[in-house]
Amino acid sequence: MSKYIDVAVNLVGSSLEKDSQTIIQAAFEHLVSPLIVIGSDITESQQAISLCQDYPNQLYCTAGVHPHQASQWQTGCYDQLSRLSTSPCVVAIGECGLDYNRDFSPRDQQRKAFEEQLALAASLKLPVLMHERDAHDDFLAILKDYRTDLSGALLHCFTGNRKSLDAYLALDLHLGITGWVCDERRGKELAELVVDIPNDRILIETDSPYLLPRTLRPKPKSSKNKPEYLPHIAEYIAKLRKQDSTEFAQIVYQNSRRFFNLDSAV
Repeated sequence: MSKYIDVAVNLVGSSLEKDSQTIIQAAFEHLVSPLIVIGSDITESQQAISLCQDYPNQLYCTAGVHPHQASQWQTGCYDQLSRLSTSPCVVAIGECGLDYNRDFSPRDQQRKAFEEQLALAASLKLPVLMHERDAHDDFLAILKDYRTDLSGALLHCFTGNRKSLDAYLALDLHLGITGWVCDERRGKELAELVVDIPNDRILIETDSPYLLPRTLRPKPKSSKNKPEYLPHIAEYIAKLRKQDSTEFAQIVYQNSRRFFNLDSAV
């Protein structure tokens, strides 16, 4: 049976939080384990660490400030994240980046928070998990200044175009693919591009509870996405790439373990 790692799960600060025990167990029963829990601000990162400590080897997490929360970034955040990242369950800095689609935080503050988190990841020799939406040019310009110092860089929930795909691969990024690719309306371009992501650069994720795959049958009664649906996403992507589903699952599983250095994580 194939094993899977969901590299982006919003298990704190979302509608999944109150059912976290059930969500984690169901994922485990579907061979989706471990899960990488996303930290979107300082408080969530602390909560993610606490949750991981209750589920050793089943949960790991990131510590970071999402661009939506970048207005919270202030003097002291760098040091707070640095301290949080000493926890053995923290395997990446993030989720950080730029989001010019929602603009929930001023763009100058987004750029500052992003730059400082990239610098922190480089200093700590941790990979970075990133977010980019409608901000390709600024995102790329900032990232280029830090890329050579980063141990790894993952753009999660990639939904870009051919130009952005080529630019990100040129920077040797890993790309996280979600159930967006299963959407025959919004995900058509991604379905065409996913075949061109090299085997050693692709990771898979649910970004749950968001982006429920539209191709799930029978259709879940709840609109919430869950890590247990990751095998469906993997199989769908394998078909697009004309790869054996078992072989593809093994490739992305090993990619995830290497990227997050899970073989040495506690």
